[in-house]
Amino acid sequence: MSDPLDPPTNAIADPLMDVPAPDAVTDKVLIDATAAGTVTVVINRPEKKNAFDAETIAALHEAFETLQTQDGVRVVFVRGAGTTFCAGADLDWMRQAADWSESDNRDDAMMLAKMLKALHDIPCLTVALVEGAAMGGGAGLVAACDTAVAVKGTRFAFSEVRLGLTPATISPYVIEAIGARRARALFASGLAFDADDALNIGLVERIVADSEGLDRARNWISAEMVSAAPGAVAAAKDLVRHVAGRNINADLLDETARRIAARRVSPEGQEGVRAFLERRKPAWTV
Repeated sequence: MSDPLDPPTNAIADPLMDVPAPDAVTDKVLIDATAAGTVTVVINRPEKKNAFDAETIAALHEAFETLQTQDGVRVVFVRGAGTTFCAGADLDWMRQAADWSESDNRDDAMMLAKMLKALHDIPCLTVALVEGAAMGGGAGLVAACDTAVAVKGTRFAFSEVRLGLTPATISPYVIEAIGARRARALFASGLAFDADDALNIGLVERIVADSEGLDRARNWISAEMVSAAPGAVAAAKDLVRHVAGRNINADLLDETARRIAARRVSPEGQEGVRAFLERRKPAWTV
């Protein structure tokens, strides 16, 4: 039986797709796109272990906002250049913030909050490719993606309490990813944990052996997402956000019935069912 992470024979081609990159304000974030709709957003500060500063956060925010409305994008990967995903906050940036007022710090924190929300709201599948370390805000970036693949041995931590701080801006995404009880334990202790622990608590969904494994995972996921109707993917993500945590009552039953009925009569729904019955591939896979 073949390894599911081996790229299939119809793996996505490498030529750049006809999708304009955001107007870059910095070379600290790079964007690569293929003709088949795979976009990779790379934090490009390997000499700083891809730590966040204001400029990097602004560039990521711009990239993620652009990708929310860009036609043709089927999957977005987020990774760090070099051997570290993201070490959290840049030390020089932290030194500057130490002298700011509470109002200045609030404005600065809002930049990170808006960047994470922009990632969370991308309608296609988003995947973090994680290696080396994902600390603080870096681990929050992982949680804000729909799923994550990590190299074995990768280290994670929400260590803010050890600096007298809290992981406030990343908390909505971490709690959604791993649940309130585990978040309380990790937020309150600041303890580091590895990829195996991250898998067990739901922060990542797959572990690979090395960087090559991340590339193979990207190829496999990209090829699989070609089979998924783009509009249905966006609707499926929106469905989870509306259903999660709600009581199963008459209102929810009505809401779910309304949603599937709308998809059944949508152009994608009609095309997908006809293609299945006619034993052919649907139009969005071509």
